[in-house]
Amino acid sequence: MSKNSYGFCDRSGFRYPTSELVEQYINRKPTGLLVGKDWLDIDHEQLQIGDVDANDTQTLDNPRPDLSLAESRAMTAWKPVGNPGVTLMRGYVGRVTVSTS
Repeated sequence: MSKNSYGFCDRSGFRYPTSELVEQYINRKPTGLLVGKDWLDIDHEQLQIGDVDANDTQTLDNPRPDLSLAESRAMTAWKPVGNPGVTLMRGYVGRVTVSTS
């Protein structure tokens, strides 16, 4: 090919120098399309679904839900007024003298 030769992008139809046309790949296989560098879809690793083993080997046999979730989130001692379990709380008002030597 000559450095002055032109080709057309198979995706957009725009004219490019042949040195700027690249092959399009999908799942590491060439599609046969020659596209301009600005129209190239990168064959990203996340899109190659079959290459990664997605089996979860850390599953639990016969799992049970946590039934104590509501109890663990409850605030049992935070209702001092009207709570019968907090009858032993007493408060006093007075003076305190602190001396340092």
